[in-house]
Amino acid sequence: MKQYDAIIIGSGQAGVPLSKKLANAGKKTLLIEKDVVGGTCINDGCTPTKTMVASARIAYLAGRCNNMGIAIKGYKVDMKQIKKRKDGIVKEFREGAQNTIENTPNLDLIFGEATFESAKIIAVKLKNGKTSRFTAEQIFINTGAQTIIPKNIEGFDEIDYLTSHSILELDEVPEHLLIIGGNYIGLEFGQMFRRFGSNVTILEKSQQLLFREDEDISAEITRILKDEGIEIYTNAKTTKFKQKEKGKTTATIQTNGKELKIKCSHVLIAIGRAPQTELLGLEKAGIKTDEKGNILVNTKLRTNVKGIYALGDVKGGPAFTHISYNDYTIVYRNLIEKQNLSTRNRPVPYCMFTDPELGRIGVTEKEAREKGLNIKVAKLQMSHVARAIETGDTRGLMKAIVDADTKKILGVAIVGTEGGEIMSVLQMAMLGGITYDRIRYCVFAHPTYSESLNNLFMALED
Repeated sequence: MKQYDAIIIGSGQAGVPLSKKLANAGKKTLLIEKDVVGGTCINDGCTPTKTMVASARIAYLAGRCNNMGIAIKGYKVDMKQIKKRKDGIVKEFREGAQNTIENTPNLDLIFGEATFESAKIIAVKLKNGKTSRFTAEQIFINTGAQTIIPKNIEGFDEIDYLTSHSILELDEVPEHLLIIGGNYIGLEFGQMFRRFGSNVTILEKSQQLLFREDEDISAEITRILKDEGIEIYTNAKTTKFKQKEKGKTTATIQTNGKELKIKCSHVLIAIGRAPQTELLGLEKAGIKTDEKGNILVNTKLRTNVKGIYALGDVKGGPAFTHISYNDYTIVYRNLIEKQNLSTRNRPVPYCMFTDPELGRIGVTEKEAREKGLNIKVAKLQMSHVARAIETGDTRGLMKAIVDADTKKILGVAIVGTEGGEIMSVLQMAMLGGITYDRIRYCVFAHPTYSESLNNLFMALED
């Protein structure tokens, strides 16, 4: 059994930089990866999906640019080329990450399935079938999450369904894509494949798409997707699947008291993600989890077992790449730089990369009212934003929740071109305590999207 100072399980967006930093700090470090380096983000999350979203946007622009004075005739979607480009970028990112790991002194990388045998001993089933054992005083879990597969739908086991991973391997455009789940993953893929030429139907069990967002934000996104020809059902429950000949599938759904049958060629499951903890043997180490399998941690990302930490999606909470990366910075700076950092009250910005995109941070209007906060709400349609008019895309809106007494910004939602970038401007204001009345009179470059933050907050002054 080989002794290390630190063992990291999983090479995601926390595991890779943490392994390198610990090794560079003089700790003999082992990084264990069961599949390929890079985690969800590089392999079947941010990198491949946003690469394909970019192709879908070009297809969308090519099909609607006549009103801009540009005529494009005879364009076509080449799904094989789209996949080839995506695969090339993923390969570049993955190999770049692996090369830096392999060239870092004090850092070993092995591939295999890791399981706890005790709080300090990890058994790894290697690719060749053999098992090796390792021990360390500090162990960091960064195994991420995976698609939740429904278990109580009649006939589900008989169909060839897709996940957010397997759909990336398609090299032909589906004739009709049925998506189960109307949140970020489902909406990004839905719009993407609609623009590639698929008929798309989205089913969401809640009363609205993006059930955590305010009703007006959901309504705006819904309108945008419907305008592109996507069929959307809310309050929808799938009760049965039936596989037909030639790969066709019929789904039976209940929606608003009615039963419908939808015929499709492909089914994408996008109802959520669950932590990858089942095979870790956490009980042998005494590590506590919640009822969903998320590893329980404190605000410094420590588990209940001394010397064991959990980072990224495996611990539940906000499942974003940037949160996983921030987890790494907190753990590293606390352990090596002897700081006293925590996750308490950290900002949680996020984006949904539909087109136009949604950028979000802070409380929603609904959350603020439920908390009884004294708020004002500022809203501005993108149709009143000069830059949006000039570029020919006025879909979306800007929205900000502010404290009526202190004038501080409490939450932001931007649906529009560069929505994430506009949101980031207001995030910096929130972090710096800059009040909305100062932004109302701030000098922004003209003509930019952020310049219209003047107008967003003007209504509150009036």
